[in-house]
Amino acid sequence: MIFIEKWTRDIEINAPIEQVWKFLDGSLENMQKIMPQVVEHKPVKITEEVVGSVYRQKYREGKRTEEYDIETLEYLNATNEKKLKVGFTLAKMFEITAFYELNKINDNKTSFTYTVTSRPIKW
Repeated sequence: MIFIEKWTRDIEINAPIEQVWKFLDGSLENMQKIMPQVVEHKPVKITEEVVGSVYRQKYREGKRTEEYDIETLEYLNATNEKKLKVGFTLAKMFEITAFYELNKINDNKTSFTYTVTSRPIKW
């Protein structure tokens, strides 16, 4: 039996959907505003359709820095709905996916759902 951990958080954000999206699908500087431990995010392979693109990311936890490749598994950038799902292997021990969903409530309010799954590679 494989134990998969999954958790989801929902929140309404008082900001336009495009403004929230920039923190997920924008520059390293924007990404660091919500994930300050990410110290590097460089493209390794970019695909035209975005899905399949790979980024090398460095993540600092205390004095230790982990490096891993993040693959884009799902991508949607529509006017009223945006989705980004990425996957990576952490410390050769866990397969992690992070799924971000944004939905426009109105011009100044966005629904944000964040779902993470963690699956151990070996016991």
